[in-house]
Amino acid sequence: MNDAAAPVQEPSRRLDAIDRKILTVLQEDASLSVAEIGDRVGLSSTPCWKRIQRLEADGVILRRVALVDQNKIGLGITVFVSVESADHSEAWLRKFADAVSAMPEVMEFYRMAGDVDYMLRVVVADMPSYDVFYKKLISAVPLKNVTSRFAMEKIKSVTALPVPAA
Repeated sequence: MNDAAAPVQEPSRRLDAIDRKILTVLQEDASLSVAEIGDRVGLSSTPCWKRIQRLEADGVILRRVALVDQNKIGLGITVFVSVESADHSEAWLRKFADAVSAMPEVMEFYRMAGDVDYMLRVVVADMPSYDVFYKKLISAVPLKNVTSRFAMEKIKSVTALPVPAA
């Protein structure tokens, strides 16, 4: 399974205020040079670069990516899919997790507490594309119930985590 299923681990070294500033800056714009990041957090390039490397080595920074506007590449529909299962065995979960994780339309995949077992955020081009996805999903493993909720408008979407103070 993915990082969401992994237990929460503390970094090997406690994050100080400068580490937290670096994380905030990088979440806003990871394309900045090390010198620019250092200027914003009050460090010269070498110590700033060493901190960034350590944050990556410790797994605090997972990766640096480009954010793409889904509408501008023809993926205009976002669907939140709730899944209920009658089978809660480890073997079923492994098969389901492997199948869903391999579906490129699935942007996020969570095991839930509450009235549904799993929640997926799916992006597709149009309704026929969603229908193809839906048929693929329900044929992957036996499911008790699948509920699809279509987003009409994105009101807020951020990628930057609110880095807590030390």
